[in-house]
Amino acid sequence: MVHSQQENRSSPCCHSASPQRISCHAKTRWPFRVVDQADCGCVEDFFRFLAGKGTIERDPAEALALPRIERYLPETLNELQVEQFLESIDTKAVHGLRDRAMIEFLYASGLRISELANTRLENFNFEERVVRVTGKGNKTRLVPVGRKACEALAAYLSTERPKFVKRHSASEIFLSERGSKLTTARIWQIVKKHAERAGLEKNIYPHLLRHSFATHLLGNGADLRIIQEMLGHADISTTQVYTHVDQQRLKAVHRQFHPRA
Repeated sequence: MVHSQQENRSSPCCHSASPQRISCHAKTRWPFRVVDQADCGCVEDFFRFLAGKGTIERDPAEALALPRIERYLPETLNELQVEQFLESIDTKAVHGLRDRAMIEFLYASGLRISELANTRLENFNFEERVVRVTGKGNKTRLVPVGRKACEALAAYLSTERPKFVKRHSASEIFLSERGSKLTTARIWQIVKKHAERAGLEKNIYPHLLRHSFATHLLGNGADLRIIQEMLGHADISTTQVYTHVDQQRLKAVHRQFHPRA
């Protein structure tokens, strides 16, 4: 009997709870913390549990307003900026062939920097111009590679890479002078170095080339599902952000050139 009474007894706070009181309590309890959707989900689950047990008559969290998720549009380069960036890389300089091939490869395939670092010779099919990539969640996908990137890669593999190979070298495509695979940090540095030399005012980093890859494909008519597959996105909503980028570009062109924009 005592146990049953304890089960049915609940805090007065639960009975008097309202969306306004819940929000006010969160702001008071965590004044310097942004309450996110996960927090709201926990509150909803708690009151749904109490309502299901009959501890409270109604669920006050039903009308709780969820915080809006801010979508940050990815930065991109336009096609002319990409061309300027790639053409500025001096292939006659030390490591020039490797660096040109690597940056061409990033833009041509849209790989993540970690995927590029781990790409091995046996993963690349020159005849089909396709690379097999193991991405997030250990999922494998096939990604086409453009002609120019393949030409740059062939020049690097035939001339420069053999000089980097040591006894301990594995089959990663992009090697350091010591014969080990390039780390993601080193790839980042190389991209930044050549971006500065290209004289582009934008902040250029490896993932920017991935964003540009997707945006340019979409802008030239590629299907969103195909882009999703090439990028290795598990959810189409992740890829849909590029439709917003393309819309922003169209609006900018309209504002610039339409006489009554």
